[in-house]
Amino acid sequence: MDASSEPDSVSTRLMALLRQAIAEAGGWLPFDRFMALALYQPGLGYYANTAPKFGAMPQSGSDFVTAPELSPLFGRALAAQLRQALQVTGTTTVMEFGAGSGALAEQVLEALGDTLHRYEIVDLSGVLRARQQQRLARFGERVCWLDRWPETIEAVVLGNEVLDAMPVQLLHWDGAQWLERGVVAAGDGLGWRDAPTALKPPVDAGFAPGTVTEIHAQAEAFVTTLAQRLRRGAAFFIDYGFPEAEYYHPQRRGGTLMCHRAHRADSEPLQDVGLKDITAHVNFTGIALAGQAAGLEVIGYTTQAHFLFNCGLLAMLEAADVRGRAMAQKLVTEHEMGELFKVIGFAAPGQGFEPLGFVQGDRMHRL
Repeated sequence: MDASSEPDSVSTRLMALLRQAIAEAGGWLPFDRFMALALYQPGLGYYANTAPKFGAMPQSGSDFVTAPELSPLFGRALAAQLRQALQVTGTTTVMEFGAGSGALAEQVLEALGDTLHRYEIVDLSGVLRARQQQRLARFGERVCWLDRWPETIEAVVLGNEVLDAMPVQLLHWDGAQWLERGVVAAGDGLGWRDAPTALKPPVDAGFAPGTVTEIHAQAEAFVTTLAQRLRRGAAFFIDYGFPEAEYYHPQRRGGTLMCHRAHRADSEPLQDVGLKDITAHVNFTGIALAGQAAGLEVIGYTTQAHFLFNCGLLAMLEAADVRGRAMAQKLVTEHEMGELFKVIGFAAPGQGFEPLGFVQGDRMHRL
């Protein structure tokens, strides 16, 4: 098989597996189950196959760019917050969930130097883990990969664009009731079908008939599990999303589900399965409430722009060359990542502190 036919083969095999899963489920598969298979099925799912994902330009064969690929200043600024959190909580380990290309880990390790004793990575993708190991080999035994959740965590936890990739449930309001949207076999492909459900969004926002939206049980369960295990330390999650009132605004009738391939976005997750990313924006109110209900203290919520400037990005920009400054500007400009991306911080029970990254522009009152 030549390289050009490999993506088609991956998609064809994944489609066959999905159709089998639909049949075994009685002809209807809830969307969150479909999304889990499409993204994480070993060897076939988007994050589990060998195709490139991360890069600044489509010519690289990549599908999207994350902040660490845009500029090393992202990790250097973030490291200032991690350094403070490590010192205040008396921990010496950073634990990153979903380390992607390893770029952020590399930047943090370089910035923190010997003050960081251990960098732990939890990643579902064996393919990405192999690439991370190659990229981070020079840091030796300071970096390790975990196969499962530790029973107890004493660390500063980090997740950049992790929550958005967790499977979501899709809901459709027909004007009289909420229905759960699922996936069925349709000819040679896949199609949509709605089914009665007791599920509903966390707010009654006067939704218009035809509205489709998401709920985030898996992301909230992830934060709950983290809260149950985090004995000492803090956690910071960076992602695109909104507080609840904006997320479920009546005018957001189509929801936030989005796919990414070759640096182009579309809203067709049932096409080219395994060959493109599937994401949904984060409901940060739900994430905050899940952590708080499980015992964590919410210590900050702000935009990525405010967070990075609070962590010293402005001085770093002044010292950068013209190209480096131009790339880093995308991290903070409103029409790029600066406003859409948010940062939320948690502290372990009894370890609350005033984080550097939320000194100005904290928006916890909007959650």
